[in-house]
Amino acid sequence: MLKQLKHQNLVNLIEVFRRKKRLHLVFEYVDYTVLNELEKNPHGVTENQVKKIIYQTLKAVDFCHQHKCIHRDVKPENILINKHGHVKLCDFGFARVLTGPGDEYTDYVATRWYRGPELLVGDTQYGPPVDVWAIGCVFAELLTGQALWPGLSDVDQLYLIKKTLGDLIPRHKEIFSNNSFFRGSCIPEAEQEETLEEKIPIISSQALSFLKGCLAMDPVQRLTCAELLEHPYMDYSRDIFERGADAEQKRKEIGEKRLQKNGARNKLAPFPFGNLPSILTIQPTSPGPTKSTYQIKAKSKFDHLPNI
Repeated sequence: MLKQLKHQNLVNLIEVFRRKKRLHLVFEYVDYTVLNELEKNPHGVTENQVKKIIYQTLKAVDFCHQHKCIHRDVKPENILINKHGHVKLCDFGFARVLTGPGDEYTDYVATRWYRGPELLVGDTQYGPPVDVWAIGCVFAELLTGQALWPGLSDVDQLYLIKKTLGDLIPRHKEIFSNNSFFRGSCIPEAEQEETLEEKIPIISSQALSFLKGCLAMDPVQRLTCAELLEHPYMDYSRDIFERGADAEQKRKEIGEKRLQKNGARNKLAPFPFGNLPSILTIQPTSPGPTKSTYQIKAKSKFDHLPNI
């Protein structure tokens, strides 16, 4: 799959080879992960850095979705960052090619804290919105430095989500009640609701709008990666990455035109000395010394010697 998915924000698979009955994958080296960044900043990273990381992650996941692939395991450990701040999404072990509407996929994917409610209840008919939910969870974690819903079990995870976002949609309620894995279990009712605004008091109105677009309980209501990339909250990152790319492309075009112009000029230019007269016909600009002058100077050179 990675051989087919080539993008600047996806980790590059360099080589695949088999040795001693083992398959080896060689990837490009990337310096550290978003998890390392969170460990260095337990109260959250700067908002501009958050925007840069999430924007590039969206670009990577959007590229996958355009090519009918869902990642299914977007989390801080799988978002790599190099020393220049470029993001690379990695670990496609859970990735799956979408085969068509109505097809079923395994529900046991992704790390619990970043699973959407459809995965937690055991729905086997899902799609790209599961990645959008995970990106929303990573986004909130980058802002605060803490996981948004650190559930201890699937039921606990659903409880924490319900406490913030409200009840499950009817389809997910039905799937949960019919899932043999949850037989005899129920999701406790929260005594007091804790909204996103209360969980993240520092969040701006635009950031909150962006987060809610990721974390709609109904997968159909979630924004797509393409829509999130156009969200006003992403204007800062869009200016950096898109306009910067446009400027770089213009510089390349100008450089190519300049080379072409210089090449044409050199091709048409005549030989620089073609019209010059022959050196044999050139007259000296100043006359050489006459014979008499030379003789006088030569004679005077030894005037000081005594006669013997």
